[in-house]
Amino acid sequence: MYKSIYRKNPFDFLKAALLPILFTAFIISMIIFGLRDTEYASRAEGIRTLEDSIRRAVVMAYAIEGRYPESIEHIEKHFGIHIDRDRFIVHYRIFASNILPEITVLSLE
Repeated sequence: MYKSIYRKNPFDFLKAALLPILFTAFIISMIIFGLRDTEYASRAEGIRTLEDSIRRAVVMAYAIEGRYPESIEHIEKHFGIHIDRDRFIVHYRIFASNILPEITVLSLE
């Protein structure tokens, strides 16, 4: 029986087509997971930055006024802190005017 030199095994075509498809799917999945990790890191950095800014403003208020601010609104009004209420929840609990308040920032996303 005659066998053509141009005709290959049917599995050769499958291997030739499957390898690039799998490689492309792998690359796309790595990009998606990388973007998701970047988004999580960005959120965590935003929380940390806001919490540090509030803490610095509270300490500055203590240095200037001689007591810690009674509310987070006082810090926003007098010390230039802007809190994006659509993205973050700020828990500000003060024990006494001379003890550093408990500051917790949570993400709404």
